Amino acid sequence: MRPPRLPPLAEWTDTKQTLHLWAQIVGKIRMASSPPRNHWWHVPLYVHVRGLTTRRLRGADGVSFEIRFDLLEHRLAIETDQGGSESFPLHDGLSVAEFDESVHALLERLGVDVPIREVPFGLAFTTPFAADRDHARYDAEIVQALWRVLEWSDTVLEEFAGWYCGKTSPVHLFWHSFDLALTRFGGARAPEQPDADAVTREAYSHELISFGFWPGDENVPEPSFYSYTAPEPEGLRRRALRPGTAFWADQGAGSLARLAYEDVRTAEDPRATLLSFLESAYQAGAEAAGWDRSGLASAWCPAPAAIEVLLGR
Repeated sequence: MRPPRLPPLAEWTDTKQTLHLWAQIVGKIRMASSPPRNHWWHVPLYVHVRGLTTRRLRGADGVSFEIRFDLLEHRLAIETDQGGSESFPLHDGLSVAEFDESVHALLERLGVDVPIREVPFGLAFTTPFAADRDHARYDAEIVQALWRVLEWSDTVLEEFAGWYCGKTSPVHLFWHSFDLALTRFGGARAPEQPDADAVTREAYSHELISFGFWPGDENVPEPSFYSYTAPEPEGLRRRALRPGTAFWADQGAGSLARLAYEDVRTAEDPRATLLSFLESAYQAGAEAAGWDRSGLASAWCPAPAAIEVLLGR
């Protein structure tokens, strides 16, 4: 199946910002309703068959609940294991302040509301959620297209995840940066980062190679697939990437392997194109960092000869 086209980010920046802020509100509720996990794995959202979900959360008095962005019917839905079900429509003109108020009202009715820090995290705009009436754009057609891109990407990333038998993250959507990500860990602890904040220290406590998709932002407006190795080993940027349109970019703190989403979407075989990029970025990082690649390959990993074909060698 070929993934859908995404319009240029300039055509839907306002929608992306609104959706991003809504996702931060729901993500913070997830964080407040989940026990801590290594590498902040208790905070992301996940691709769902109808949109995005928190998965099961733990509420007061043992009540479990789930919050879901239903992007087929364009509703925010909350359900509990006690049979409770509440929702409200997502529509153009629904401000961040109104969304925030509505979410907490539903949670309160269901008996599972939690306090959160009601300000954006890691974004250029800092207006508290309850006061933000400027972000209210919602283009339902584009949001649904974005979800379809995430759904397709999630499927390929899940396949790629199965090629590795080392420690691997879930495929999840980090709401602070709004990117879909999968991370492999080599097993060794990373050097201490004394100047890093608590979030960064926990996220990068071990050597890793991360892969993902992001829809673009003001710095890099082109939707892209990416990979990076942390800490970055010497000579990483000199290693080849596949396909030929993939390239190494400077992300300030290090090197980022990038492949434009449109190059994948329009390829003869989008799935194989993305898998070749992911595998080439992994081989580049793992070779440069000295990981035990044969020992970390799962029984489901394609044979070396098949990987060579995938990489175009």
